[in-house]
Amino acid sequence: MTPEIDLTDLKVLTDPFTAYDQAREVSAVAKLVIPGFGPFWALTRYTQARAMLADPRFEVRAESFMRPPGIPEHCLEYMRTMAEQDGPEHLRLRRLVAPAFTPKRAAHLRPRLVTLTERLLDELPAHAEDGVVDLVPHFARPLPMDVICEMTGIPEADRPRWREYGAAVAGGVGPGFAAAIPEIIEGAKDAVARSRAEPGDDLIGDLVRAEDDDRLTDTELVTLVWHLVLAGQTPVNLIANAVEALLRHPDQVAALRADPALWPGAVEELMRFCSPQLLTTPRFAREDVEIDGQVIREGERVTAAMVAADRDPRAFPDADRLDVTRAGPAHLGFSHGPHFCLGASIARVETEVALSALFARFPDLALTGDVPRAPDGGTWRPAELLLTL
Repeated sequence: MTPEIDLTDLKVLTDPFTAYDQAREVSAVAKLVIPGFGPFWALTRYTQARAMLADPRFEVRAESFMRPPGIPEHCLEYMRTMAEQDGPEHLRLRRLVAPAFTPKRAAHLRPRLVTLTERLLDELPAHAEDGVVDLVPHFARPLPMDVICEMTGIPEADRPRWREYGAAVAGGVGPGFAAAIPEIIEGAKDAVARSRAEPGDDLIGDLVRAEDDDRLTDTELVTLVWHLVLAGQTPVNLIANAVEALLRHPDQVAALRADPALWPGAVEELMRFCSPQLLTTPRFAREDVEIDGQVIREGERVTAAMVAADRDPRAFPDADRLDVTRAGPAHLGFSHGPHFCLGASIARVETEVALSALFARFPDLALTGDVPRAPDGGTWRPAELLLTL
């Protein structure tokens, strides 16, 4: 029997780990119940989920993404990012932009990440009320947008406005999200125009200077900035989730303080243990495919349930335990296959710098109580994260 997971069920929204764990132990394939959608399948076991993400029988389409209503007509040409494309078009764009997202580039960015992080930490105590501060709006949320601004050459004077855009995007699809899109697009156009006139030491400058007969057009560059804003919000929730997870596991914090060299591995383990993304972007079956006895028909949607696959005991021994020294297979938090997250290297360094600096600066950091969760069937994220410093 194929298990079903109702994404409108409050129990699933507030505790997806239990719901998906139970489904995984019944079958490698679960049926997601989503109002307004036909058959929608989720692969719950690591081996099957990872294989699907690299299987050419499943494709990403424009319909894999839901756009908010009310986007102005002139913005639509910038909405179709690389994530929505497959095949030769996707490969072409990825080949052109990949050099700007290498581990070497991430390492080059690290000193600026440290500066941006330390600045926010300097300001954090001033945001406390009665000794309590919400880490989400005052650290986890602004940092990734500051990083994107740094990467794309957004002037310092414009960055407070871009922080507001980031907050609207991180808040999920809604009026604020839709309203921010035209502003982001216009800001991206300005950034591209500046780089065309005088390329800076940033991502757009690197791409403008690239010697390639098939270089990116202005439309593609603006779309890339929009993609960065959209995808670059993942560290917002990863940082917040990771702080909560670590504070609930003081033995792991002690291990990291005793040996700071564990931080890069800790980021990987935290991405496995408490990734904000519960499900990958849906794929569509190009043909009928049977997985673990369940036939996924041509045209039906299927997603990899990272929330289940990354805690699959078949792949990760003692999978429900946070262990910053863990070694083993790669998690699926950054996906796998042709659509593996292009910005993974930068997200890793950004998260490592943020967490290590936060715990070093505030050795008495503590939770004030339970952490309320935003009811979101696709993202595991705190509504707030109240801490004492």
